[in-house]
Amino acid sequence: MSSRTDSNSTLLIALVLIVTFPLWFGLGIGLFGLIVGLMGAAMGLIAGFFALIVGLIALPFKLLFGWGDWGWGCDIFPHFNHSRGLTFLLIIIIAVLIVRNRRS
Repeated sequence: MSSRTDSNSTLLIALVLIVTFPLWFGLGIGLFGLIVGLMGAAMGLIAGFFALIVGLIALPFKLLFGWGDWGWGCDIFPHFNHSRGLTFLLIIIIAVLIVRNRRS
């Protein structure tokens, strides 16, 4: 009689595994997708911080030498495109000198 209960419990376990397989498979694939998504987000954050650091290093050179497009529509005067940063820096220096001379 014990072999009959063993076969019944084995049959019941097999039936439960077959019926619930899609649920366990879906949960496993969902967990795998969650892990891959979190790893992708972490790599995106690292790449974003790297781009931020490179941008901060390049910012003074862009401001001084006018590299890149600022979107000011300077197509009318193309010779101003490369000296914007230097002109801006010279205006700041002149303003500081004027304010400094008025105080003394």
